[in-house]
Amino acid sequence: MTTFAEARSIILDNTVPLGSERVMLGQAVGRLLAEDIIAPWDIPLWDNSAMDGFAVRAADCRPGTTLPVTSFLPAGGSGTIPLAAGSAIRIMTGAPIPPGVDAVIPIEETDPADDRVTLIGPVRKGQHIRYRGEDVTGGEPVIPAGTLIRPAEISMLASCSRLLVPVHRRPRVAIVSTGDELVEPGEPLAPGQIINSNTLALAAAVLEAEADPVIVGIARDDLASHREKLLEGLQADVLITSAGVSAGDRDLVRDVLEELGVKQLFWKVDIKPGRPTAFGVRDGKPVFSLPGNPVASLVTFELFVRPALLRMMGHRRVIKPTVSALLQDEVKKKPGRLHFIRVQVEKGSDGYLIRSSGDQNTGILKTLVHANGLALLPPEGDRFPAGTPLEVILLDRQFEMDKP
Repeated sequence: MTTFAEARSIILDNTVPLGSERVMLGQAVGRLLAEDIIAPWDIPLWDNSAMDGFAVRAADCRPGTTLPVTSFLPAGGSGTIPLAAGSAIRIMTGAPIPPGVDAVIPIEETDPADDRVTLIGPVRKGQHIRYRGEDVTGGEPVIPAGTLIRPAEISMLASCSRLLVPVHRRPRVAIVSTGDELVEPGEPLAPGQIINSNTLALAAAVLEAEADPVIVGIARDDLASHREKLLEGLQADVLITSAGVSAGDRDLVRDVLEELGVKQLFWKVDIKPGRPTAFGVRDGKPVFSLPGNPVASLVTFELFVRPALLRMMGHRRVIKPTVSALLQDEVKKKPGRLHFIRVQVEKGSDGYLIRSSGDQNTGILKTLVHANGLALLPPEGDRFPAGTPLEVILLDRQFEMDKP
């Protein structure tokens, strides 16, 4: 049976970044830049004042000196008239520095009165002036390809007047659930039916990964319905199916995918939960067949699908780093398979602490609701006493960002 490491390696070896697209600047936050950005000009474009105050020649200034104020220069003014020796110009933040000026005195360091200003303290040449190109020189690379665009990058892109931004395309991820027993949320439940929670849960996971979900619907337990839904799903960049990959008479997903030209690269992974997980490709498109159990479906999405989506969007780091945490209560399992148990993670004075979030039966969804981490129990062990250090994948994004 395929190991966890082998399965993830196979997936990433068969996943490549999608092409790029150009989006409006205001829509680029959270996307990955697809090209290097080169500054088209110096930033700032001209010497300008960093303060509201008075533009002067430093040589004219001593504490207690009074200078006549000859003009007023607001932000957006031309600043082309030279400063006469022995005088000052009232200037606002961002206004261009006139010829002859080599210092700006903040207004709070002066005693202004009508058309004159008295200086309170010493003046240093060059103070409170932002010089042309001191931030960026024209022709300089300012943001490399592969950068995650944050508000700071938006500011730089705007400063370079890039209204259209080249970014990696987000994959469209089709989601197909299977089974005659499924009904959509809000529909009445007949005996033996269950609510199709997986479709919306997987769509939410796709959105959380910054990709675009496409809900195809439910494939009923007949070949015609499977062909219709799976063929529709294969029009997207990625296809995820839920349930239907076990060995039962009505588990039709594998056969229909093969019929539709999907090359299966593995079926079954030696982990719990998530053993009946399959992966294949068609024309370079990844196809994930996840278990129908809601817990296993979401866990295998985190372990296998999320890294693939990140790679398709141009991310270089696609695997979440694990942290080491001390187990606070004993847990047991059957030896021979890698287990991912749902845990509650908290910070102690010396690092992370974890405890089971509840019943680890894969049918218990609330244990996943109460969890903010997945702890890895190695295949060879069967008993893990309190105090055992374990690797943990943090599920809560904010908690992950707030590492000690």
